[in-house]
Amino acid sequence: MLKLLIPVLGAKEATEAARHGAFLFAEKCASEVEVVEVLDDLAKGRAGAFHSRSMLHRSQKERARDALILTCAILDDAGVPYKWKRVFGPPERTIAQYAVKDHADIVVVDASHLGFFHRWSVLAKLWRWSSVPVTMLH
Repeated sequence: MLKLLIPVLGAKEATEAARHGAFLFAEKCASEVEVVEVLDDLAKGRAGAFHSRSMLHRSQKERARDALILTCAILDDAGVPYKWKRVFGPPERTIAQYAVKDHADIVVVDASHLGFFHRWSVLAKLWRWSSVPVTMLH
């Protein structure tokens, strides 16, 4: 039985990954699903010079809330038990670190909202930094 890690990247939902996770759970291939909301630390960029860190985190959380709700609704409708957590950091490195720390068996990434070059950039970084297998859905 697999333990799946489904990252929700910023304000983009992970609906395809949630559907895939629900399918694997229904087929008795997955026993645990964890949804990780990964928010990039905006305070380290240019916005940090003009806005407070707490205000940047609050606005980012508000934008990402809808994406998380949509992703979790798919898992709820399918009756899949899951846990979720919010983490801050560079998306690819944070996902790789969290997958190892949480002993995930596979990372399922929804790349349907990413452009072609960004999709391959994310995938290449995840493959380079993660010791956990990565499945990218598009």
